[in-house]
Amino acid sequence: MSSSAWSASEIPDQTGRRIVVTGANSGLGLVTAGRLAATGAHVIMACRDTEKGAAAAAGLAGSVQVQALDLADLASVRAFAESIDEPIDVLINNAGVMAVPFRRTADGFEMQFGTNHLGHFALTGLLLDRITDRVVTLSSFMHRIGRIRLDDLNWERRRYRAWPAYGQSKLANLMFAFELERRFVAAGSRLRSMAAHPGYAATNLQSHTESIQDAFMGVFNRLVAQSAEDAATVTDLPGGTFVGPSGPGEVWGAPRPVGAMAAAHDRAVARQLFDVSAELTGVRTTVPRSGA
Repeated sequence: MSSSAWSASEIPDQTGRRIVVTGANSGLGLVTAGRLAATGAHVIMACRDTEKGAAAAAGLAGSVQVQALDLADLASVRAFAESIDEPIDVLINNAGVMAVPFRRTADGFEMQFGTNHLGHFALTGLLLDRITDRVVTLSSFMHRIGRIRLDDLNWERRRYRAWPAYGQSKLANLMFAFELERRFVAAGSRLRSMAAHPGYAATNLQSHTESIQDAFMGVFNRLVAQSAEDAATVTDLPGGTFVGPSGPGEVWGAPRPVGAMAAAHDRAVARQLFDVSAELTGVRTTVPRSGA
């Protein structure tokens, strides 16, 4: 993969493939859904707000359908998974919240950890017997400020801080992607798990901190952020790859494999996080050996 200029025209033909994209009604999820549908895939747009999802889908070319999915509610995650009665080729765990004020999910989890990590962990586990190719989980360069506190993942024993909580959730996303790949390999599965981060992409994710930071980030978006359309995906990568922008600081640029901080590769913590996530969500992930 080259770090030279990349364009959506390089996406291979996706005709006949079924792809689930979470958070597909706006931002990177919408761009991803649109590009994949335009290249022939049937895209299932998994959205918390189906009215907004339908409005977004109306502007896309190709085969798309909108289905309800609220990652902050495990009952919704289970209902969505039960509605998928055909094989899917790719699951893209894209949806997320960033630096929001303290609140809890329907199941009592801290909102960022519960939505960004636990919701996607549960969704992946529940769909795994129908996935035929790969799982792509979106992380962030902000994983570098994250710390996995196995004794307090839901911020019950320490003072809540929005950005460290976001960093923890994004580090959890990355560790989950790496651990899932290791489990695929150990099981002899053909499935692949990989991770990606978009750099600093100008999306509506930066407008929900409910603080003065929203205004500052809005200005920063206009000055230096790449657009969501430039935060492109890369196909045909080996499992365990982490993809991000090639530019300075991984803020923008053509996609290429990038590194993660050492903590993201801590296998012992990753195994514990996987097991705790299974306990919290009630989803026991069984990796199919055939990969289909």
